Amino acid sequence: MYALDLEVIFGRHWLFCATEAEIPEPGDFVTVEVGSTSVIIVRDDDEGVSALLNVCRHRGSRIVDDPCGAVGNFVCPYHQWTYRTDGSLIFAESSQPGFDRSAFGLRRVPVRSLAGLVFVCLSDEPPVDFDEVAGVLEPYLAPYRLAGLKVAHQTDLMEAGNWKLVMENNRECLHCDAGHPELTSAYFPFLTSNPEDITPRLRPVYEEYLGAGAKLTEAGATRGIPSGARRELDSRPTGYQVTHMPLAGKGRSFGMGGAPVSAKLIGDVHDAVFGDMSVHFQPNSWFHLLSDHAIVFRALPVAPDRTLVRTTWLVSADAVEGVDYDVDRLTEVWTATNDEDRGFVERQQRGVSDPGYLPGPYATVEFDVEAFVTWYIRRLESHFGGGRDHLGLVPQTAAR
Repeated sequence: MYALDLEVIFGRHWLFCATEAEIPEPGDFVTVEVGSTSVIIVRDDDEGVSALLNVCRHRGSRIVDDPCGAVGNFVCPYHQWTYRTDGSLIFAESSQPGFDRSAFGLRRVPVRSLAGLVFVCLSDEPPVDFDEVAGVLEPYLAPYRLAGLKVAHQTDLMEAGNWKLVMENNRECLHCDAGHPELTSAYFPFLTSNPEDITPRLRPVYEEYLGAGAKLTEAGATRGIPSGARRELDSRPTGYQVTHMPLAGKGRSFGMGGAPVSAKLIGDVHDAVFGDMSVHFQPNSWFHLLSDHAIVFRALPVAPDRTLVRTTWLVSADAVEGVDYDVDRLTEVWTATNDEDRGFVERQQRGVSDPGYLPGPYATVEFDVEAFVTWYIRRLESHFGGGRDHLGLVPQTAAR
C-alpha cells in the first residue's frame, strides 16, 4: 500500500513543496524528497521558478545533497557536468564529436506557483484542474502577497505514523478542545455552525462569534477577498478548501488568546483584526494566513509508518527579528500544537496496528476526514478503473 500511495497519490497529483519566499533570489534552491525521487526547486536566472529532477544526465549521480542553498550553476560532483538554473547543460568534459548538449539538460518537473505557494507534480500528465482551482483561490490569497514575505523560522518534525493518519488528524478539530489548549485559546469554541447545537451557556460567545464574522466579511470585502467558504475536497483531483474565520480574544493572530505575534502586518492587509484564512489541499498540505504572519505546512511520507511534517513561518520582509517579532513567541502556539498532534498520530499508529483494532463511526463534525478518505478512495478507483477519469486525471492502470 505504501508503494501504491507513492505511485498513485504522490506520483500523480499536485504536491505543495515550498514557498517562493524560500527562494527569493536567482540561484536560490530547495530540494524535496518524495519517496526515492529528489526534486530541485530553484529560482532561475529569469527569476521564474523551475523544478528539476536531482539526477545528472551523464551517469545518474545526485547533483545536490543540501536541503537548500544558492548556486550560480549546478555542477555534478562526479564528472562536473554543469547545468544552468533552468536545467540546460552548458559543460560536459570530453564529449564525443557531435554531442548535442541541448538534448541532455536536467529533466524538468511540472511546477506551478499559486500566490507564492509552489506545487510540483511528478507525472508527465498532471491533473488538468489546477488552473481552475488556482482561479478560485487566487482572490483569497492575493492580498497576503506571500511571495514577497520572508522566512522567519522553519521546523521539520518526524511523526511515527502513516501519512494518512497525519492528514486525518489535521482534517478534524474534534480533538482540539482537550488536545490543543494553546491553539484553541485563539479560536471560538465551535465545531458547528448550526445554532440549534449552541447551548444557552455558550449563546453569548456565539453571538460574539457571529459579530466577529460579520466584521471579518466586511474587512475582507475592502481587500477584494470573496466572502464565504469554498469546499471541493473530494470532488476533483486537486481537492481544496478555503475558509476565512474570525479569531477569539484579541482576534489578531495566533498568540495566546488571539494576541499579535509581529508588529508588521503582511501584504495588503491593513486591519490587524483580520482572522484566519485557512486553506487545505489534498493530499499533503494546509495553510493559515493571518494579518501579521503566515504558516504553511506540508506532509510527505518517508516510510509506511513515518511522515515528515515541515512547518514554515513567514513574516513581512521588513520585519526585524528581535524588534518586530520574537521567534519563540511567533512559533509558540504551533510548536506546541505540532508536538501534540505528533503524539496523537503516534498513539493512533500503534492502535490501528493492533490486531484487535476495528474502525468506529465518524462523528458528525468529522466531515473533512470523511472527505479526505473519499478523495483517496476515488484516486485509487481512477487508477484501477481504466478509461479517462471524468474529473480530469488520466489513469495509468497496471497489471497486479
